Amino acid sequence: MTETIENPTKNRRRVPKAGRGAAAAPVSGPQPARSRRNDRVLVIGGAPRVDLLPPEVHANRRQRATGRRAWAGVVVVAVGVGLVAGWATTERMSAEQDLVAAQSETTTLLQQQGQYRDVRTTEAESALLGAAQQVGGSTEVDWSATLQAVRAKLPAGVQITGVTVDSASATEAYAQSDDPLQGQRIATLTFDAKSAALPSIPDWLAAVGTVPGFVDANANSVALADDGSGYAVNMTIHLDEKAFDGKYADDAKKG
Repeated sequence: MTETIENPTKNRRRVPKAGRGAAAAPVSGPQPARSRRNDRVLVIGGAPRVDLLPPEVHANRRQRATGRRAWAGVVVVAVGVGLVAGWATTERMSAEQDLVAAQSETTTLLQQQGQYRDVRTTEAESALLGAAQQVGGSTEVDWSATLQAVRAKLPAGVQITGVTVDSASATEAYAQSDDPLQGQRIATLTFDAKSAALPSIPDWLAAVGTVPGFVDANANSVALADDGSGYAVNMTIHLDEKAFDGKYADDAKKG
């Protein structure tokens, strides 16, 4: 390759040397232009400055470069999709294995439970029976203990000759009195007693007021006994929910 550069001595004016012993003649006026051929230097090995390739070659090169970049993007996307698909497949296989293990464990547990089916049935029936007893016995009154408490509060020498009881049931509410002065009750105890002496009814009423579940009491009648051995008294005592024995409820709490 060759390159022509400008001569650094361009436009320099040369002054002719004077002859020996002669003075240099002054230079005046414009100097004739030298040939540009003498003002350039030929350089060998420089970079080419002229592109002789047709435009179609450059366009083809650009298209191929663009195609290579596009295919590189496609390869990157394909690799990413493959990685994601592989991860999803691994997760799916792991989930399927966990599901199979859980199903196997469930089957084993069901088989073990089947061995104790009779025990579970018995337990369910026992629980149902206990609940039924608790509901049915929720309105029970320990009448033996209640009569013993009433007898202990009566004066000495008084003998109970007859007893009538009436209480609520598990399915029906107890009938209440129409008298607004009487309290709510769940049971009624009516008894006949014989006293050798004329009884003091106010003292009797005050004495039975400490019976568990006591609401109120009244003397229905006081009369001379038919055989003349003393006096016959008929008395009624009303009881509230405190008179319930709560036996089955206590058993349920203990169980």
